[in-house]
Amino acid sequence: MRLLIVEDEKRLAVSLAKGLTAEGFAVDVVHDGLEGLHRAGEGVYDLVVLDIMLPGLNGYRVCAALRAAGNEVPILMLTAKDGEYDEAEGLDTGADDYLTKPFSYVVLVARVKALLRRRGSAGASPVLRIGALSVDTSTRRVFRGETEVALTAKEFAVLEQLAVRAGQVVGKPEILEHVWDFAYDGDPNIIEVYISALRRKIGAAAIQTVRGAGYRLVAS
Repeated sequence: MRLLIVEDEKRLAVSLAKGLTAEGFAVDVVHDGLEGLHRAGEGVYDLVVLDIMLPGLNGYRVCAALRAAGNEVPILMLTAKDGEYDEAEGLDTGADDYLTKPFSYVVLVARVKALLRRRGSAGASPVLRIGALSVDTSTRRVFRGETEVALTAKEFAVLEQLAVRAGQVVGKPEILEHVWDFAYDGDPNIIEVYISALRRKIGAAAIQTVRGAGYRLVAS
């Protein structure tokens, strides 16, 4: 899952990004409303953490603009304000949840995961089944038959990108875009390392290499 944090308090933004990255998310950070609107409007994010008091364009207006454009990305609003009026205004503009500063990081992570589960439950089941392989995108657990497969956060994130498009070819750029953040400028062949690790854990035949195109997850 790829998240966007729009927060002008840089220390808070960096802290949140580090924590959410450790949870297995790819995280991008911007510090003003106009850039946040531009980034969120690209449509590559699974959730936006949006502060209200922002330079350039406040969070209310960013949220309203996204919804007016038909962008339904889940939005968790953050604010130093408190009070029913502010919460109502945030929700009226189309936000999905609201958290007042100061907040517990544990609560923020729980809210993020709840919003992502809610989004998933509106469509397909959170459990993806490909042959004997089961990938639970809600609990982030993987089973091969009855046996649980232990994966690192990054391994799970790579597998998830293949599982949600099982049977289809998924290119390296797509995997990089959703598993690593936009600032990653390392070797894109890092993906091959994770593919090799996944093949050892879930079975080599489960992940096919389509030369020059990417990878395909299949029932094995």
